[in-house]
Amino acid sequence: MLEQVKAYYGQELQCSDDLRTNACCDADAVPERLKPLLARVHPDVRNRYYGCGLVAPPLLDGLRVLDLGCGSGRDVYLLAQLVGAGGEVVGVDMTAAQLAMAEAHRQHHADLFGYGNVRFLEGRIEQLDALSLEPGSFDVVVSNCVLNLSVDKPAVLQGVRRLLKIGGEFHFADVYTDRRVPEHLRHDPVLYGECLSGALYWADFLRMARRAGFADPRLMNDRPLTIGDRELQNRTGPLRFFSATYRLFHLPELEDACEDHGQAVCYRGSIEDHPDALPFDKHHRFDTGRVVPVCGNTWRMLAESRFAPHVRLMGDFSRHFGPFAGCGTTMPFAGSCC
Repeated sequence: MLEQVKAYYGQELQCSDDLRTNACCDADAVPERLKPLLARVHPDVRNRYYGCGLVAPPLLDGLRVLDLGCGSGRDVYLLAQLVGAGGEVVGVDMTAAQLAMAEAHRQHHADLFGYGNVRFLEGRIEQLDALSLEPGSFDVVVSNCVLNLSVDKPAVLQGVRRLLKIGGEFHFADVYTDRRVPEHLRHDPVLYGECLSGALYWADFLRMARRAGFADPRLMNDRPLTIGDRELQNRTGPLRFFSATYRLFHLPELEDACEDHGQAVCYRGSIEDHPDALPFDKHHRFDTGRVVPVCGNTWRMLAESRFAPHVRLMGDFSRHFGPFAGCGTTMPFAGSCC
């Protein structure tokens, strides 16, 4: 399967238009702040983009970021501008042809940006410990429609947690399903290459993330995917696919449920491009100056990460008032039963 994926992305796909579904296409609205930055990425790189979401969270200036399955480097060169000259972006991919495209334009972007702060490594995202990457050395890890292509997803999550600093974040977009993919579809080379048959059932992903040490995955946004190719649609039958973006914080000993400790936060409005409100996840939007009750996990995610200087924190863990009901579900397109 790995060789088939390499061939699909290295030989069969020459540009984004060669895709047969919209799974590996970014349909998310691009924020105004990012449009000029994306416009500076070389068109040869942009035209070989196969992501399904936007993996450019705020507060990246000066940070070290790792991009898993970076392909030809579109997100790497976007993030390079966000981390600035004081930061670094490392891209990892197993497809030599994609990395060759990324490397071919490295000097172009360094000249354009006025600094060179990216590097690329060839390797498998399931074997991050085999690369020259120091444990606990990255502030943020991103990936864009890549986890579904992995043949050992738990190993990827465990490798990410090993490389993240305490308080660091895995911020990634991927494809999920509303039920488990039948065995006979998992080895379909086209469906696999199109990011569909390797997609995880959302509940299995949540269990997998928790076992890897990410106790409280947070869903940020999601959208349904359509399969325009009738032949592929017939193969997938009743399966429903979604693109969803999650954020996972590396915070040891997070509670396994949202608990009420009487805590609250107040966003200061100090993050650039977010003066009025901070959209933290699908169920948390912190308006500037408004005191918002939060569960203990949300409090810690803000208090022990790069977001800490931008919020006023109230309360502690000295009291417990039972379960916290305000965090919502982590299931894409959740119904009222959840």
